[in-house]
Amino acid sequence: MIRSEILREIAPILRDQLVVCNIGLPSQELHMIDDQPTNFYMLGTMGLSSSIGLGLALAQDKTVISIDGDGSVLTNLGTLPTIANNVADNYILMIIDNGSYGSTGDQPTYAGKKTSLSAVAKACGCENVVECQDIDTGEVLQAAIDSKKMTVIVVKCDSGNIKLPVITMDPAVIRDRFMKSVQA
Repeated sequence: MIRSEILREIAPILRDQLVVCNIGLPSQELHMIDDQPTNFYMLGTMGLSSSIGLGLALAQDKTVISIDGDGSVLTNLGTLPTIANNVADNYILMIIDNGSYGSTGDQPTYAGKKTSLSAVAKACGCENVVECQDIDTGEVLQAAIDSKKMTVIVVKCDSGNIKLPVITMDPAVIRDRFMKSVQA
């Protein structure tokens, strides 16, 4: 499976959660598959989905799911020790690890080579780390939500992108409708 197929499969699970989605193609894919006001689409901040999601989880009680990519997490490795040392049991970081920088042309990442993001997360002190294959994502994500424990999920999948348009919604509109969802 590729990332867009995973997002299509888990969209019904995401629908009732606050979601902070990674820059570029992941946000465009989620927007196309199931646009929701509870989805915050990152349009220009590579590596910060996990950090913004953690801050949101620490600030309120609703479940927050950050959808990040291996390339973005590698860009901001400081996010993993920050997550480990600021436990928010309403926070799930889902890293879709396709071994490539998908939004910039599928250049290989080190996660597609020797670096295990699951091992890195554990070494940083994250206590609930689950690595799964793409076909098990829905089951693993639902279990993490049900556990009410901060969880890092590393989803191993194939690299690949679908062609789709950019998000034309104004960033202020994305922000405002998301903020209303947080406050609801």
